[in-house]
Amino acid sequence: MNPLDFLEEKPLLGFLHINKTELSCMENPQTFVSQLRDYNLISKDQHSKISRMKSKERIRSEVYSVLDFIETKRPESIKRFWSCVFKETILNKYPTLRLLRNSLFDGSYACESALLEVVESDNTDKEKTSEEEMEVKKVELKSRKKRKKRTDDDEEIDDEQPSTSTQVTPRLRKKSKKLCFSTPLKKGEKGDIWTWTIYKVQLPVTCGDLKGTLNRDRLAKGEKCILVNRRWYTPSEFERRAGKGAYKNWKLSIYCRDTPLIKLIQEGHLKTIGFSKVKKHLFPPEETTVTDTEDASGDSSSRESSSDSIEEHEQDDEDGLAQLQSEPRNIPHRVLKVVCEDITGLLHTKRFASGTCGKSIRTESSWMTPVDFVKEASCQTDISWQKDIKCEGKPLGELLKAKVLAIHSVLCKCSLCVPDSEDLDRERNDDECWVCHGEGTLVECDECPRSFHQECHLPHITDALLGDDTPWMCTPCVLFRSLVLYPELEMEEAMSRPISDHMQHCQHLLLGLYRADEDNLFKSDPCHLPEYTKVISTPMCFDQVADNLQNNRYQTVGDFVSDIDLIFTNCASYNRDNPEFLSIGTTIKEFFQGELNTVFKIQQVASEEDSESESEILLFIPQGDINFANDMQPISE
Repeated sequence: MNPLDFLEEKPLLGFLHINKTELSCMENPQTFVSQLRDYNLISKDQHSKISRMKSKERIRSEVYSVLDFIETKRPESIKRFWSCVFKETILNKYPTLRLLRNSLFDGSYACESALLEVVESDNTDKEKTSEEEMEVKKVELKSRKKRKKRTDDDEEIDDEQPSTSTQVTPRLRKKSKKLCFSTPLKKGEKGDIWTWTIYKVQLPVTCGDLKGTLNRDRLAKGEKCILVNRRWYTPSEFERRAGKGAYKNWKLSIYCRDTPLIKLIQEGHLKTIGFSKVKKHLFPPEETTVTDTEDASGDSSSRESSSDSIEEHEQDDEDGLAQLQSEPRNIPHRVLKVVCEDITGLLHTKRFASGTCGKSIRTESSWMTPVDFVKEASCQTDISWQKDIKCEGKPLGELLKAKVLAIHSVLCKCSLCVPDSEDLDRERNDDECWVCHGEGTLVECDECPRSFHQECHLPHITDALLGDDTPWMCTPCVLFRSLVLYPELEMEEAMSRPISDHMQHCQHLLLGLYRADEDNLFKSDPCHLPEYTKVISTPMCFDQVADNLQNNRYQTVGDFVSDIDLIFTNCASYNRDNPEFLSIGTTIKEFFQGELNTVFKIQQVASEEDSESESEILLFIPQGDINFANDMQPISE
């Protein structure tokens, strides 16, 4: 589903109106204009005129005229305009368009649109005022003519006596309105943007040079609440991504318009519960449990010693832990690693209802209830899932006592406790995309628990395929069903193979790279980074490799692998002085090399260094997700 389908034409026209100048200033806009011509948005003469121009200033002026033509003369084609310029090929060439697309889809353009509406309303008021003044002038002109005629008649009757009508009293002129330049505030609103109506749901925030959008409701629930490039982060993750992880106090390092979030929290503009403390103290010891009396005294002492901001931060987190323990049904969604015998899984708290209700534990091959998880691990007849399933070395019963988990009432009628056929079908698959970890409209594999966005899966899932009632399998499932048919290969032989015979292998490897790149460091075109093009002569990214695969631009498997290696070579060259990103690139590269050997059945002698690098990969990516080559075992005949 195209996100533009959910937007109306009016906001799309407004978005074009406020960004025409920025679009016209793009470097080398010939490809951009050609795209508009291909979609019949401009005439052949307009396209030829721009193509013949040499002066940059004249080109910019003509591009602006073309955009103004689309806005004023062809407003019915506005959705077609944004659809064609948001194509991946065009986005890779023009970083400005990618930034505009992110701004449009994450809603951060709402402030600019609101300002535009205020200006338009002011112009409308001025037009009404000018019309009223014209009416007043017409009435005064008529009265002046009548008065002059009456004066002339009086002079004919008595020329000697001065007429009283000639003593005209001064007219009362309408006072002109003074120009007033102010923020778009309604009556009663303060000057702080967190009190504005348009920021009731979300706020713009910054941490260093990193910008994001803070969702107030998600922050109050303790969920991932800061949106950056269409991905959600917790405040601590946002702080680390901005390079401010050493602060270890996101309430002081994250700002909203030069004001730290701790001030907004203290003044009651934001509500929050703790993030870091809840995660670190999953099982708080009995001697350190916060009682109501200690919590109240802690609050008063925190207010009295407000000079120490770090102590205030820690006290807020302790209050959040107490609130979490007293309100078990208002628990934020969390993912916990659990173990039973030799089987490991991930427990998703939002799916948990009881031992037999809600398939809340995700293993490598399926979703299970806690009872089914224990049966799979031990085959016991007398099952006590609260004792047998352990998290961080302690049984799940401790989580229930600490109110990290809550068992639903026997009278509960929710979709987990009383599921219908559709609910049971949804419980079989993941609630987020296996590649990008995002939510939304997902396509579910009928063979494994994975789910995908249409554009995230490789090959892309078409609408025609969705309308088909036949079972659908994802690329990893299709590959490992047929993997047994492929022979073992030497590395040189594998690299020389035609890619047409191993397209699923390459698509599967690229899907794994997308999933491993949790911070999207290698996903899109990196040319927007400072001085990147001065250091790197041949930029490359995962999106470009995916586009090359989709359009059959590779001849051999080696061509595909060369582009992947180029991504990590560029990372090493550009991040020589940045060990953090250098380490991430090295880790993902080693992960790719291991998966390449697995899917192409390339036999290599394992060494101690290989085992050490494999352990590092397992630390970087959750266990059960990295070995995605083993998610689906070959089906025996």
